[in-house]
Amino acid sequence: MDDQLDEKRDRKIDELYKQEAEKLAQVMAERHQLPYIDLSKLSLNTDALRLVPMLEAKEAGLAAFRVTGRIVHVAIMSATNDKIKEIVEDLKNKNFTVNLYLASTSSLARAWDMYGEISASAASDAGLIKISDTQISDLAGQFKTLDEIRQALTTENMNAVKGSGISVILEMILAGSLATDASDIHFEPQDEQIRLRYRLDGVLLDIVDLDPKIYRQILARIKLVSGLKLNVKLSAQDGRFTIRANKTEIEIRTSVIPSAYGESIVMRVLNPKTIQLTFEKLGVEPKLYDIFAREIRKPNGLVLLTGPTGSGKTTTLYAFLREVNSTESKIITIEDPIEYHLEGVNQTQVNRAKGYTFLSGLRSALRQDPDIIMVGEIRDSETAKIAINSALTGHLVFSTLHTNNAAGAIPRFIDLGVNSKVLSSSLTLSIAQRLVRKLCDQCKKKVAPEPETKKFLEQVVESIKARRSDIQVPPVTKIYEPVGCPTCNGTGYKGREGIFEAILMDEAIGKVANENPDEREIRLAARPQGILEMRQDGILKVLSGRTSITELGRVVDLTGEII
Repeated sequence: MDDQLDEKRDRKIDELYKQEAEKLAQVMAERHQLPYIDLSKLSLNTDALRLVPMLEAKEAGLAAFRVTGRIVHVAIMSATNDKIKEIVEDLKNKNFTVNLYLASTSSLARAWDMYGEISASAASDAGLIKISDTQISDLAGQFKTLDEIRQALTTENMNAVKGSGISVILEMILAGSLATDASDIHFEPQDEQIRLRYRLDGVLLDIVDLDPKIYRQILARIKLVSGLKLNVKLSAQDGRFTIRANKTEIEIRTSVIPSAYGESIVMRVLNPKTIQLTFEKLGVEPKLYDIFAREIRKPNGLVLLTGPTGSGKTTTLYAFLREVNSTESKIITIEDPIEYHLEGVNQTQVNRAKGYTFLSGLRSALRQDPDIIMVGEIRDSETAKIAINSALTGHLVFSTLHTNNAAGAIPRFIDLGVNSKVLSSSLTLSIAQRLVRKLCDQCKKKVAPEPETKKFLEQVVESIKARRSDIQVPPVTKIYEPVGCPTCNGTGYKGREGIFEAILMDEAIGKVANENPDEREIRLAARPQGILEMRQDGILKVLSGRTSITELGRVVDLTGEII
């Protein structure tokens, strides 16, 4: 509490100091008959800044902030400084007309901070602004825990604030993401600092707070290596760059958007090792695994994966494609974007600016004599109908749909205008999945479930036994909870695995589909198939100690009707 009060007091003092400094600058401007200017309220021109080297500008107490043709506008701290007079005379000798303004020191400091961006841009033009792959590989090998990454970044941030430059901060951040298998890196500008976070196992974790001045240089560097425009600050930009670590090329997708306190960055780390799961290692229970293996090897039909963003659909789709890929078949994908490259697969990427959408891509793919087509997502009626017709005309089609469960795919297709009879002839399998974090084997704790939890678990277990008499269900006497240790970076979890459900298109489902059903009716019709629902699959993983009931509840609704 005291620290917060001290911070508020210091902030207030800083604000009062700046106000007084601006008032003094206004008085001095009137005295010397110069216009007053506050550079903190202007968009500064880096071309103007380049006219005076940084060291000379700081020493003299000035900043060239705008240039139009041969007219340069210069803010000065004092009208009597001989060094300023020398620089102004030098500009005039270069055929510039110089307009002088009087500004405060803090106002000029903002202009001086921008020299970091100029340095980065010049380095880029000279081919020097590259990410050091060697440093990333070395650092990734050194970092063992999040605490080590936090300590290293905190030290480097402090050194940079003291004036030693941003050095290897960006390399450290990238190396830390590789060492921890982070899927995303978030830079989030706040009121007084920049929050750096990693997404680990689907959850965002705070790493360190960065100084705003240092962040401006990091932002400039990220923009440059990603091929983005430095001077665009009020519009969203997307770019990419590639790093190499331990002989593996890793693509980094960069997204920059304007926010209340500055530009926010998210970098998606597309590390091939995180998606190289084979079909056998998806974590599917044996009966469902056999169903998957049978259905994806059929010569034609539509196999759908459903679930929200981040539920592992792409990983599963790629595992399916690897399994069916052979020299005897041609596979074409339409993706947005291509996340990972698959050997032997013809992958194409959506480009809406040039008219290449999922719909046009699917139409084009059908003219390429494919055996198997993967459409990244079905979003509209026409794409849905063409995908269905493709499945009916001898093609095996894989795609995804945004529904909450496997049963939801059928009503969704009907809503998109697909004839229910045609749907029942083409759709072979609808799969839903989520990703749950796995409990850390080094620190998980065995506990007795609370009475309410035990009652719920027993109800789900009874529903499992009613569907599948062949499954050995662990007794509902103990479950496991996360604790946290160095191995799992204090989270209690290490890695993720899928929980699945599926509905096969059989005679019963086809009959129900013709009656414009809701999800509950489809779930009831699918019950004789003996395939577990996601909640049931998840509860088996809870009782076997692979995940916690809390984690399962994070990704699956545990309150709905048990069928």
